[in-house]
Amino acid sequence: MGLFDFIRNEFVEVIDWVDNSTDTVIWKFPDNGNNIKYGAQLTVRESQVAVFINEGKLADVYGPGRYELTTQNMPILTTLRSWKMGFESPFKVDVYFVSTRQFTNLKWGTQNPIIIRDPELKQVRVRAFGVFALRVTDAGKLIRELAGTTPVVRIGDVEDQLRSAIITHFSDAVAEAGISVFDMARNYRELGDNLLPLLQEHFTGYGLELTRFYIENTSLPPEVEAFLDKTTQMNMTGDMARFQQFQAGMALEEAAENGGGAGQAILMGGLGNFMQSANVPTPGAAVPKEDKTQIMELLKQLGELKTAGILTEEEFAAKKADLLARL
Repeated sequence: MGLFDFIRNEFVEVIDWVDNSTDTVIWKFPDNGNNIKYGAQLTVRESQVAVFINEGKLADVYGPGRYELTTQNMPILTTLRSWKMGFESPFKVDVYFVSTRQFTNLKWGTQNPIIIRDPELKQVRVRAFGVFALRVTDAGKLIRELAGTTPVVRIGDVEDQLRSAIITHFSDAVAEAGISVFDMARNYRELGDNLLPLLQEHFTGYGLELTRFYIENTSLPPEVEAFLDKTTQMNMTGDMARFQQFQAGMALEEAAENGGGAGQAILMGGLGNFMQSANVPTPGAAVPKEDKTQIMELLKQLGELKTAGILTEEEFAAKKADLLARL
């Protein structure tokens, strides 16, 4: 290698970035200490911008296209370095490429339940999950806020910075919307639309645009879910009397599964409650006249309890006789 070839290899003549990844947001051009040749070729592809940093200061920003690096194409850098129009010497700057394409299907979620104000339950702990999408709108601001001297920034690094803001604003948006957790599932779209402008204020500080924001799922504490299940069961039975009968039957099943003396005590107590809720009189008590259809329904329920092994043959026969006496 001759002296001319050695000197030529010390100069960077072509600057570009072929992005073969799907998650790179910022990539620093590896100059390896080489000087950029005056008149070097800069190629910026679609969905990219190139940012020149001079001694820590933001200089020129180039959108998609092909550029010959001269004082005419580097106005800010020329001003910062007080170059004359006749400058033709090599120079050194840091060159960063930033992807401006849209990054989709980014995940967010609450690692721990957050407390929100609820119009019906007053306050309740909720966990929420969803997805969002973003793109870079101010490459220089993004580099200053997130890159620093880091040569490569992935979209995962950006997500980590933004999740805390999403979670904080989520609880505020739910409170402002005045929507109960009971109705939250059918208002996911409305909540997402309300959250998007609130979050955009935070994203703008990083030079980002929040293009999509979705709530996919929310989960409630077990005790709240149990309350909702009971409410659903009550609605299915149609009236309180039937709901009490249903609850009594469930208690009997649990007592039978428990077994032992305690289980038997619970079983007998639960059976008494069931018979009382079903208006089955104890022996010797006054028997009111009742509708034949209701009595037949009670007989059917007694038969099911006997089939399930909850009632003994003797208990079934005694209660059956009491009911038949009403007909």
